[in-house]
Amino acid sequence: MTIETYRDAWGIPHLRAADASELARAQGRVTAHDRAWQLEVERHRAQGTSASFLGSPAVAWDVFARRARLADTARRCFEALERQDPETADWVRAYVAGVNEALAAGAARTPEFARTGLTPGTWEPWHPLGIWLATHILFAGFPAKLWREEAIRHLGEEAVPLFATDGPTTVGSNGWLLAGSRTTTGHALLAGDPHRFIESPGVYQQIRLSCPEFDVLGLAVPGVPGIAHFAHTGTVAWSITNAMADYQDLYRERLRRTETGAVAALGPDGVWTETERHTETVEIAGRPALRIELLETPRGPVITEAAATAHAPAAHAPAAADGAAPPQGPPAPDNESRTGGAGGRTSTEGEAEALALRYPPRVTHDLGFSALLPLLRARHVTDVDRAFDAWAEPVNVVHAADTAGGTLHRVAGRVPVRSRTNRTRLAPAWLPGHAWHGWHETPYGELTDGAAVMANQRGPATPLGVEFAPPHRADRIRALLDERRTWSAADLPAIHMDTHLASAAPLLDHLAALDDLTPEATRLRDRLLAWDRRMDADSTDAAVYAAVRTAVVRHLAAHPAFAALTEPPAYPEVLLPWLALTPRIAFALEHLLRAEELYGIDRPSAVRAALEDVAADGPTGTWGDTHRLAPWQALPEPSYEGPALSGDHDCVLCTSAVPGLTDLSARGPAARYVWDLADRDHSLWVVPLGSDGVPGTPHHTDQLPLWLKGELAPVSTDWDHLELVENTDA
Repeated sequence: MTIETYRDAWGIPHLRAADASELARAQGRVTAHDRAWQLEVERHRAQGTSASFLGSPAVAWDVFARRARLADTARRCFEALERQDPETADWVRAYVAGVNEALAAGAARTPEFARTGLTPGTWEPWHPLGIWLATHILFAGFPAKLWREEAIRHLGEEAVPLFATDGPTTVGSNGWLLAGSRTTTGHALLAGDPHRFIESPGVYQQIRLSCPEFDVLGLAVPGVPGIAHFAHTGTVAWSITNAMADYQDLYRERLRRTETGAVAALGPDGVWTETERHTETVEIAGRPALRIELLETPRGPVITEAAATAHAPAAHAPAAADGAAPPQGPPAPDNESRTGGAGGRTSTEGEAEALALRYPPRVTHDLGFSALLPLLRARHVTDVDRAFDAWAEPVNVVHAADTAGGTLHRVAGRVPVRSRTNRTRLAPAWLPGHAWHGWHETPYGELTDGAAVMANQRGPATPLGVEFAPPHRADRIRALLDERRTWSAADLPAIHMDTHLASAAPLLDHLAALDDLTPEATRLRDRLLAWDRRMDADSTDAAVYAAVRTAVVRHLAAHPAFAALTEPPAYPEVLLPWLALTPRIAFALEHLLRAEELYGIDRPSAVRAALEDVAADGPTGTWGDTHRLAPWQALPEPSYEGPALSGDHDCVLCTSAVPGLTDLSARGPAARYVWDLADRDHSLWVVPLGSDGVPGTPHHTDQLPLWLKGELAPVSTDWDHLELVENTDA
């Protein structure tokens, strides 16, 4: 068999092979060539071994990955896949074989390997599943339950709705579907942009996979075969947004160490059951290795440090114990390290508490990989619908349309049926009533006036979630779409770039109500009240608004009412972004400013002080002077100044800063797409940087100018217009 690799003008790989297996092998090979460093970083992150070459900054993640048993879960899922779906398992094996064939050559062209001294390893068939799991384990935001516990403990139950909003680390997206009745061609259009951390290399890989059985173009996840999230087969296209479903639980575990050194956990039946226990060593470049103890109860892996409880609650204690001090775990033997970013207190006797994480793939041994091949083979929305029946996680809202006029708007993924406490807070493992009882049916949605719009707001997935994004992005997209009856593919990128900030209204209302200001503050207030509420990079008014907003957030965060929340409890470092007070206030600011009462805080005085502070400093410059792109890199460049950005967290152009902390944006559109069902070659796409993961190469950042301006590259599928760069005998 022959594998042919073509490239278009942007260096995007177009692969052609004789069958699906050889095509998977080709995908593995080209990904290893283009993204060798990214593949190895992600593989090591899935295994909890990245600190071995990245050093101390990676220790906290590695410890979490080990404790959450990500690698072991991925192995179990692949073993189950081999038994239940051998065709897909062999297809994954073919992808891995391709990675192994090209990884050494790919590493040789990538400078990060030499900088760290990393030698590329050998991939195993479960590694793509591990990468998928590691990429999405925090997707559902289970650490928000830790925040709710702390907020309720210090502020009361009313704090939960006050602070309920799309948080600083939650992954979101915009996505919209227009039926043929709303387009100039009479065929459907799909468009949107997934919001994730912007990474270098990018989190999505533009690619085309073609064999006699299918010909699919879309955005793949490097390290995973196929094209899962965003794709166009020629006759059907699909896209996803985060459903904001809640499908992971945290259990407070009561633990005690036995005379033999084993650890037992108290179950809801009142019986102490021995946990699974072993130790592992985390290697750290430039530092001594770290030895950690791993525990797993019948609920799931224990992810936090051990901490003794002075007065452990009785087995029959009421559920109100959920609001007690932060859960931890049992004291460790003297010869074991108990550090590594997880915190906690230690003791030499008595019971202890810890947190166990329960997540669907650990329970079912299924990551949903059986959906991937059927998606590639899909011809109509009914095929896409059936394929997504096998989807596991993350839980998404799916849009799809085909050339026959079919459309699809549904939720896909696995959400357990369990108690309200499980969904909102920490569940006490020693009390009955917190077990899982099957799975929710995934809801379907309808198009309204020929359109469906999802931007992580409440919608079809409402019964499956707790917190959703504010409706601003979705409402704005719907309003823009309603400005005209029909749209073409070329028209839609303008919607991607809309910068209107509806969430500015509460702060501007407070400003409008102020009087007795200094002359400087009065001029600044009047300027903001006349502002068009657009967060454009070249706008000086947007910069003034952002400065006042930051000052308000800081004034509120410094109020004594929130003092108990300024120091987060000793949880693993990777979970702390959900517990940081300033970002919580920043992203809930409109709720906090509109609430009837806020713990006795004089909000007009806080807004007044913030305005006077900014006025006294004499603000200068534009929003883009401080709002700049700051991509995440596993190996950061010693000096980097990113380009200026338009947009903000609640704009359709969702380039998120963290008011009160930084105007830099590490999160935003990780890709943009427009899928045209009238003609696939009229489709458009772009990624923030480029198709090649190697710094300094022609296609490493060549799409960045397009991405910054809101332009998209044309899709090209004519083989005669592509450059054949490799013709390999398989």
